[in-house]
Amino acid sequence: MKKVAIVGCGGSGKSFLARELGGILEAPVTHLDAAFYDDEWNALPLDKFADLQRELVAQRRWVIDGNYNSTLQIRLDACDTVVLMDVSTVAALYGIFSRQIRHGAGHKGNGVHNRINWGVIKYVATYRRKMRPRVMSKIEEFASGRAEVVLLTSRGQTRRWLRKVAAEHR
Repeated sequence: MKKVAIVGCGGSGKSFLARELGGILEAPVTHLDAAFYDDEWNALPLDKFADLQRELVAQRRWVIDGNYNSTLQIRLDACDTVVLMDVSTVAALYGIFSRQIRHGAGHKGNGVHNRINWGVIKYVATYRRKMRPRVMSKIEEFASGRAEVVLLTSRGQTRRWLRKVAAEHR
């Protein structure tokens, strides 16, 4: 496990998992929200965002978290492991609101990028119905059979999986 793409709904725990896994694997961690948005929430042009990801995945080791379906193929083509944080809608909504309470709004420099508005709430609330099938289809098309696919459905399962990975990498 040297090149890990972490995908899933906002509030599912992608950034937490990326930080923990990066430490275990001694791999650089990239939070795509930090790469895509500047401090004023201005988005990087998509062509530059795609080029940046191509540079990132060319590295020998990495952990990258974030959905960004338009550029997901770049990460899936290059990863040896893809982790889908597949928590329930209620758990994801809890995740975005509890993160806002714990960290406040804005960019925190540790993968925490909080901005709750109606668009974010709607995205999280409809993720399993609208976005998840598209993500699953891309995983099937570009990663299955070549990369290990790990499906984590709860925070408890995520912590157990991290303990297992840590034990294997000692």
